[in-house]
Formats: sequence, C-alpha cells, structure tokens
Amino acid sequence: MDGRTPITRRAAYLVAACALFVTAAIIVYPDVAFEASVEGLRVWWQIVFPALLPFFIAAEVLMALGVVHFLGVLLEPLMRPLFDVPGVGAFAFAMGLTGGYPIGARITANLRKQNLCNQIEGERLVSFTNTADPLFMAGAVAVGMFHISSLALTICGAHYISAVILGILLRLHGGPQLRRNLTQDGRRENIFARALSELYRARQADGRGLGQLFGDSVRDSVNSMLLIGGFIMMFSVIIRVLTVAGATQLIAAPITLVLGPLGLDPTLAPAFVSGFFEITLGSELASKAAAPLLHRLMAANAIIAWSGLSVFAQVTTMCAGTDIRMTPYMMSRVAQAVISGAMTLLLLSPAGQSLARMVVPVFVTQAASERVPFLVRLGASSAALARLLALMIAVSVVIWFLQRIRLIVVRVRAKPTPSSSAPRRRA
Repeated sequence: MDGRTPITRRAAYLVAACALFVTAAIIVYPDVAFEASVEGLRVWWQIVFPALLPFFIAAEVLMALGVVHFLGVLLEPLMRPLFDVPGVGAFAFAMGLTGGYPIGARITANLRKQNLCNQIEGERLVSFTNTADPLFMAGAVAVGMFHISSLALTICGAHYISAVILGILLRLHGGPQLRRNLTQDGRRENIFARALSELYRARQADGRGLGQLFGDSVRDSVNSMLLIGGFIMMFSVIIRVLTVAGATQLIAAPITLVLGPLGLDPTLAPAFVSGFFEITLGSELASKAAAPLLHRLMAANAIIAWSGLSVFAQVTTMCAGTDIRMTPYMMSRVAQAVISGAMTLLLLSPAGQSLARMVVPVFVTQAASERVPFLVRLGASSAALARLLALMIAVSVVIWFLQRIRLIVVRVRAKPTPSSSAPRRRA
C-alpha cells in the first residue's frame, strides 16, 4: 500500500522555494534558530515524550495481544451505524481523544496495515480520531493561556463535539462500506464469545512471545517519538525565523481582510498565521489578542481543531506505508476548524454550558492546572480512557441486545403457523 500522490510542476517549484527561503532564514538568524530548537526540544522531552510514549507502547501491545480485535467485535454495533467504520475504530477514537495528537493516526495506520479497515474507512478514522489532548486544552490553554479555568468546558466541549459531528459527516466520504461477512455460526454466537474467539485468532496470527512483542513495541514507539520530536523542533525553528524575518506579518495582511467579513476581530490574524504552522503558539497568540473573549475563544478552538502543519507532518509520517490519502485528512481539518468555531457560540450559551458539563467529565478527571505532573497526567488520561471505553462498550452491547430482540421478533412473526401451513382439502 502506498499513499504517495503525484506532484505537479507548480507545487514542486513552490515547495522548493519555501524550503530555500526557510533555510536562508536559518542561516541569517542562527542564534534565533538555535534558541527555537532548544525550546522545541524542551517541549518534546518534558511534555510530549512522557505523555505519548506509554500510549504508543500500550497500543502496540494491545493490538498484538488481540485486545483491539476483541474490542472491535464488542464495538461494531456502535461504530458501524454511527460512523460506518469497523468496531476496531473505536479503539483509535478512544485513544485519540484521551492521548492527543498523533496517537489516533498511528493506531489507524496500524489497523490499515493489518487490513482491519479498508482505505476509505482508514481515511475516515484518521480524520476524526486524531484529536487534541484534553489536559492540554484544559490546563495549557484554558488555565495557562486564558487564565480562566471555567473555559475548559467550552474548549474541550467544542473540540469533542466537533470531532463526533465530523465523524458522522465523513460517512459521505467514499459512500457506504461493506461489512465483513460473518458465518451463520458467527451470527448466532454470543457477542462476547465471538469477541473472545477473535482475540484468540489474532493472538495466534501474531505468534510472537511476550518478550519479543514488548521489545518490538518499545523500539517502534521510541522511533515514532523521535520523528515527532524532530517535527516539533523543526517547526519551532521555522515559526521563529519566519517571525523574525517579517514573513508572518506579510502573511497576516491578507488574512486581516478576510476576518472582517466573517465578523472576527482583525487582531487575530497573527494567531491564525502562527496556528497554521503550530497549535501551541497559535493558541497562545489567540488568547493574548486585543479582541473580545468570544472571538479569541473561537480562534483558539479553530486552531486546536486545525492542529497545524506540524501535526499534519506527524500524521503523514504515521500513515506512511499505507494507502491512506492526506487530501481528505487536510479537508477534514478545515471542516472541523469551522465546526469547532461555530460550536463555541453554542457552548457559551446557558444550554451549551449544560451540554459541555455532560461531555467533558468523560475525558477529564481532575481540575485543570497549567502544569500537571507526569504521573498525574498519565493517571488522568488512563482513567479517562477506561471510562470512555466502558461507556462505548455499554452502549454498543445495549444496541446489539436490542438488535437481537428485534431479530427474534421478526423471525417469530415470519414463522408460519400450523393452520396456515396445513394443506387445504379439496371440496
């Protein structure tokens, strides 16, 4: 499977010119590039690496042990009608919501490599399961940037609800997908027994010993984390040198003309320019802009949903070696940014705040704080993941049970009665 797309002549010239300009700016401002690189390294080593590595390793181990296949059978009744994706997509969805960028993309790529989803389903999954970390939105953005802890409800709620809405809308991408056919015995078998059978088959197919399995998972996860660290450092340098060189001000000028007709404050233009490249700096500039709070929140939520070219590059790397295309993912980022900004208006209303209070506690286990210790952060994310999976499994099992009852009722009604089946006597 190969996700490469043909490159036009004009695009090749444009990318080469941009790379040349950035390289020249780094040479002209070496001290700025060095400081930005050190800052990117600090963010990766102190925040991103310890936060994501356990989830990366856990995802690899659970997939090799067949646990993901087990969850896929249990969650098929929920994921197929709602998002038209296989049940294993629920694992990517839950891990993405609680772990943050780019864990959803990595799990989706692994599902595609193991042929647990087709190309269209993989493109759907990578588009709505790759989301921001709830503790980043509640702690870093709401408390650290806006200095208003109560905004965590609005920020997290807008992001999660927009991801669900996007997933439902993505049913239109590629049209209806065929389910994997089950045997007659599989249809009659209890869903839990079928899930355990699927776990055993997946474990037998993998065949690696626990030692080798864990070692391979650690090695692959650390390699992925090194790639993510390189992207974070490089984009930190790119944004800093472009700012010093004055390129961001030039880009912000036409954006200012667009914000006016949209009803947004023009002072948000620098935030959108920085957010186009990197999520953290863009969100911070949005929080500090000389604009009304509503406008700043809409901008921050849109930037978080867009996620920046840095995350886009990480997702591209995670999906390398598959046939998952990046064009649908890029379009989905734009769509979710618009939906998330619009959801901010709704969630700031009294009714919207009540809705956010119902959504956010599923993901966040403690009060937001700007600097969360690693063990507390890991424990909160793990607890949120467990609650989310438990809720999804419960809903899915209820749906399956109702479907079985409906099927039994239909069979009983369709079964011919003895009087109707008896042959009529001729007069």
